[in-house]
Amino acid sequence: MPRHPLNRFVDLLRLRRQATVLLLDALLIILAWHATYLFRLGVERWLHERPAYDGVVLLGVVAVYSAVSWALGVPRAPWRYTSFNEITRLGWVCLGAGLASAVVVLMAQLVEIPRAVLALHPVFALITMSLARTLVRMASEHARARRAGGDVAGQRALILGAGAAAKLLIAGIQHRGWVVAGLLDDDARKHGTRMAGVTVWGGLERLQDPATLEDVTHLILAMPSASGAQRKRAFDMAVATGLPVLTVPTADELREGRSRIDRVRDIEPEDLLGRESVKLDETALSTLISGQTVMVTGAGGSIGSELCRQIARFGPSRLVLFELSEFALYGVEQDLSERFPHLPLVKLVGDVKNIEELRRVMAQHHPDLLFHAAAYKHVPLMEDDNAWIALRNNTLGTYQAAQAAAECGVKRFVLISTDKAVNPTNVMGATKRAAEMVVSHWAAKAPGTRYMAVRFGNVLGSSGSVIPKFKDQIAKGGPVTVTHPDITRYFMTIPEAAQLVLQAAALAESGQVFVMDMGKAVRIADLAREMIQLSGHTEAEIPIVFSGLRPGEKLYEELLADADTSLPTPHPRLRLAQLRGELPHDWIERLLALAHDELASTPSTLRQRLHALVPEYQARN
Repeated sequence: MPRHPLNRFVDLLRLRRQATVLLLDALLIILAWHATYLFRLGVERWLHERPAYDGVVLLGVVAVYSAVSWALGVPRAPWRYTSFNEITRLGWVCLGAGLASAVVVLMAQLVEIPRAVLALHPVFALITMSLARTLVRMASEHARARRAGGDVAGQRALILGAGAAAKLLIAGIQHRGWVVAGLLDDDARKHGTRMAGVTVWGGLERLQDPATLEDVTHLILAMPSASGAQRKRAFDMAVATGLPVLTVPTADELREGRSRIDRVRDIEPEDLLGRESVKLDETALSTLISGQTVMVTGAGGSIGSELCRQIARFGPSRLVLFELSEFALYGVEQDLSERFPHLPLVKLVGDVKNIEELRRVMAQHHPDLLFHAAAYKHVPLMEDDNAWIALRNNTLGTYQAAQAAAECGVKRFVLISTDKAVNPTNVMGATKRAAEMVVSHWAAKAPGTRYMAVRFGNVLGSSGSVIPKFKDQIAKGGPVTVTHPDITRYFMTIPEAAQLVLQAAALAESGQVFVMDMGKAVRIADLAREMIQLSGHTEAEIPIVFSGLRPGEKLYEELLADADTSLPTPHPRLRLAQLRGELPHDWIERLLALAHDELASTPSTLRQRLHALVPEYQARN
C-alpha cells in the first residue's frame, strides 16, 4: 500500500530533524517577540509603534538564539521525549541568548527597542518553546496509548524499588508504551511520596494484598545496587504473585556496559542465587596483567571466553587464544574484537594433547601468564566410551601444558579445576583431581614458574549445565527432568567465576589450590520450580520428572575432601586448600604410561588404573 503523502513528509522531517527543530524554534522565537510587543504596547499600538529596524533586530535575535541552542545540543533532542532536563536546557538557552541580545542592542544604542521587550522576550520564548514540546509529547503518548489499546489492555507495571534507578526507569519505559501504576519500597520515609509523577504506595509486603495487584500486568524489580539477599527476597515475593517479573540490569551489568538502566529484561537463574558481587583487588590484577602476554587454553569455552573478557579489561599487551574448536575460537575472537578493538589477539586452533604444538606456540609468543581452561567436563559423556580421551585431555593435557610452560619460562600457570575433583565418583572428577596432582608435581619440579589451581562448582549458563537444559525443556512445554528430588549443587555465575580465578592468580604462591566461596548449595528441584514459575507456568502445566541418578553422579558435591583443611586468604571469597599427602615417586610415570596405553582405554580397565593413581576415586555405577 503506498504511503500517505503526510507520512512521507514526516519521514523527511525526521531525516533532517536538527534543521527542522532550529527552524521551528526560530518561528516560536519570532512569535514570542510579537507576543512581547503585544503585552508591552497593547492591541492598538503593538504593530505600528515599532522602529524601522525592528525586523533586522529580530533576525539578529533569532540568530543568537539558534547559535546558543545549537551549542547546548537542543536540536538533537526529539520533542516526543521531552523531559524536565530538556526544559531546563531551554531555560539556559533563553537566559544566555536573551542576555547576549540585550547587551548587543544596548551597546548599539538602538534606543527605540523597548527595554521591557528585551527583558520579557526570554520568558515568552521559554514559554512558547516549552509549550510546543509538551504538546508534541502529549500527542505522541496519547497516540501510543491508543495503539496499545489504552491503559487496561496495555502494560501496567508496578515497580519494586523507589531509588534513582526507578526514576530513570520510569522515564525510559513510559516512552515505550508502559503505564507505571505505582512503586513499592521498604523505606518508610518514601511511602506516600511521588517520584516522576508516580506514588510510592508502601513496602514490598503489599505484594501479598490482592488489591495492590489489581490491573497490574507486570512487576519490575528496580534495585540494581541492593545486596544479593535483598534482591533475592524481592524476587521471591514477586514470583509468588504469579505475575510476569522483569528486572533492570544489575550494578555489574551497568558498570561493564552490558546494558542500560531503562532496559528491562527477564529474570535469569543467576538473579535467584542472591550472591553478592565480587570485589576485586583492581590494583593487584592490573599489576599482574597490564602489559603482559597472556595465554588461555580452551579460550572458546564458557569459562575460557569469560576469562578472556575479564583479562582484556586490565590491558594485556597481547592475548593468545588457544582453542580446539574452530567455531568456538571464531566466536570468542569476534566478541573480543568488538569489545576491545585495540587489544592484539593471537587466534590459534590447537590441541593441548599435542606437546609439540604447545611448545611451538609458547616459544613463539612467550606468554607471561597461562590460564589452562581446556577440559572435557560433561560427567555422563566422559564416564564410559570417552573415559580414556577424558584422561588424555584433562590430565595429560594439563601435564603437557604445564611442561611447556616450564620449558618456555611462563611466570604463572593457573589450572581451572572443579569441586568434582573432591572424593570423585566419576571419571571426569578423577581426571581433574589427577590434573591438580600434576600441578603439585610441576610446582616442585619447576620453581621458576608459579603453579596453582582454582577449584569451584557449577557455573550457571555454561555449556552442559542444567540451566540451558531446563530452559529448553520449558520452552518445549516440559517435562523438566531432574535426576533426584534431593540432589544439590553449588552454583556461581560465569563472570563471578572468572573474576575469582584472576584474583587467585594474583594471590597464589606455587603449588597452592584455591577453593571459591560457593555460598549455599542449591537444591536442583527447587531451581527447576523457580524457573517454571518465572516462565509464567505452574508445575501442573510443566511437571518435574525425576529420572534417577546417572552413573558417577553424586547427590551433593564437596569443595574439600574429608582429610583436607582450608585457610583464609586476603580475599573473603577465596580459601586456600591444604591438601593431604605427597605424590608417590613413580606417580608421574604411571600416569604417562596410562595416558598413552590404548589397551587401557576400555572403561572398566581405565577405572581400575585411574583408582590406583587417585586413591580417593570410588567409581559409582
